[in-house]
Amino acid sequence: MSKHFTHTLFLAGAALSLALLTGCAAQVPVQAPSASTQAKLFEDPAPGKAGVYIYREDNLILGAGLYKDLYIDGVCLGETAPGVFFYTEVEGGKEHTFATESEFGTNELKVFTEAGKNYFFEQFVTWGVFVYGADIRQVTEADGKQMIQSYQQAIPGTCSNQ
Repeated sequence: MSKHFTHTLFLAGAALSLALLTGCAAQVPVQAPSASTQAKLFEDPAPGKAGVYIYREDNLILGAGLYKDLYIDGVCLGETAPGVFFYTEVEGGKEHTFATESEFGTNELKVFTEAGKNYFFEQFVTWGVFVYGADIRQVTEADGKQMIQSYQQAIPGTCSNQ
């Protein structure tokens, strides 16, 4: 094999690997900027409700081109992409199941929410055996507020399994 052919083959393999790692830039429908701004005021939820913010970090390396579904109590919240967040309200004084699709099903997190409080969660992409998976974790209010400041609010209600 010539040096030129070997070098070209190496560069093609590196480019393919990078494409598989990062994917294409994913897009999900987002709210008008005024709605995102309003949600970022982090006001108290309606009486009897708890506020829920779920964001997906803008990770440009791991699974950037992937859409991942989010569910609360088995109901579709929406699909995520890097750099977006959702805001919704759930019944306070109750345990809720927050779930995200992953490689072999869903990953779930159960959290008891108190009325009048806001809760913050991060959905994150994980390495998988065949494809990337996703998981969800609760984060502190300070960390959640900081992360969401530069993100856009996604429009809820569309999951890939619908």
